[in-house]
Amino acid sequence: MFENLTEKLNQTFRKLTNKGVLSESNIAASLKEVKLALLEADVNYRVVNAFLKSVKVRALGAEVMKSLSPGQQFIKIVNDELIQMMGSENHGLNQVNNQVTVVLMVGLQGSGKTTTAAKLANKLKKEGKKVYLASADVYRPAAIEQLQVLAGELHVDCFDSQADMKPANIALMALKAAETKLANYLILDTAGRLQIDDVLMAELEEIKAKISIHEVLFVADAMTGQDAVNVAKTFHDKLDITGFILTKMDGDARGGAALSIRAITGQPVKFVGIGEKIKDLEPFYPDRIASRILGMGDMVGLIEKAQEHFDEAKAEKLEERIRKNTFTLSDFQDQLKQIRKMGSLSDILGMIPGMGSKIPSGANIDEGALVKIDAIISSMTQKERSKPSIINGSRKQRISKGSGSKVSDVNRLLKQFAQMSKMMKKFSSMGSDKKSMRALQNMMGQGGGQGMF
Repeated sequence: MFENLTEKLNQTFRKLTNKGVLSESNIAASLKEVKLALLEADVNYRVVNAFLKSVKVRALGAEVMKSLSPGQQFIKIVNDELIQMMGSENHGLNQVNNQVTVVLMVGLQGSGKTTTAAKLANKLKKEGKKVYLASADVYRPAAIEQLQVLAGELHVDCFDSQADMKPANIALMALKAAETKLANYLILDTAGRLQIDDVLMAELEEIKAKISIHEVLFVADAMTGQDAVNVAKTFHDKLDITGFILTKMDGDARGGAALSIRAITGQPVKFVGIGEKIKDLEPFYPDRIASRILGMGDMVGLIEKAQEHFDEAKAEKLEERIRKNTFTLSDFQDQLKQIRKMGSLSDILGMIPGMGSKIPSGANIDEGALVKIDAIISSMTQKERSKPSIINGSRKQRISKGSGSKVSDVNRLLKQFAQMSKMMKKFSSMGSDKKSMRALQNMMGQGGGQGMF
């Protein structure tokens, strides 16, 4: 998501940076390009105009005119205004003390409410909260069963809803059951709508009248862009939405919903779905999203991803091997597996500052290359992984056949591993921190890892 917007904005910024000095005319030209980029990203027209007005006022003000680098200052202004437009900070779930916090999930059919309810339950459980799930969707076939199956996989309690029960009654009985279980949260899934339906909306209002609701979360498919924003506004007018969860943020959407929904409704995006797995739900941080849109990466997010899959014992072992210059192909294989757990290569590269703008729009990053490298190493004997220098022509033939690759692929991997080992040896031999940092920078400059994937 956002890759087209990122590319267009960076083209605009490069033109400004080359100017050296900002003037009213080149600011106007840049704002015109920014406007077009945002509209193409399906951002609401009123939101775009308000955003450009704020940027223009600041860009023509003293903060730019006194800046030593006005081009960079303009980028900072755009970044600040993007953050402001999306809500400035992350807003987590409310929690009411000494009673069950009730979260009502609403939205259109097909937006992923049921799966998202389970993802949210999983996240809260990891935070040490006791969660109770319930389905008030008595219309969609197997909706109740789907939530019960997901609850079973998560090992959380789920209310035994029946298709002949009224949704408001389900909500009331589920709350009583959650209280008995001493749950911190009751997550209540509801029926979806193909469009705004007065009967079903009245049903949601009846649920709100029957029990105290502390969070009304609208689940929106980010792929639907401005349509999701328009529907969200209608729901908000009737139900007082407290926040949003955007699903399919890992898809090929233009991003208009993420950029517009808070400005239109006044309510924040709280979480985003970034994949199909139950763990693929993340808090929405406006500053991080703005940074990624502008191609400046998201180092905090990258570190958090790494920590999620961090194995301290393995890390210490790896550090020792690097220090003693005994890093093997088996160690390298372990590192690749850790990378694959973190997500797609394109997502990881996009989180590295400066890399996002260097990835061409629509570029095909070969995720299968990691699988191929893993297969090649797996086809080696333990001795070959520990001492690659013994791998001769006949061994290469055997390895290539065993891994379903070419001998040239084996050669390329061995060459790149040799370069990497040489760099690590150089790095481990350095004494002071400054020297180590300089050595590391030199390694990066040599591009030893280039072409690995």
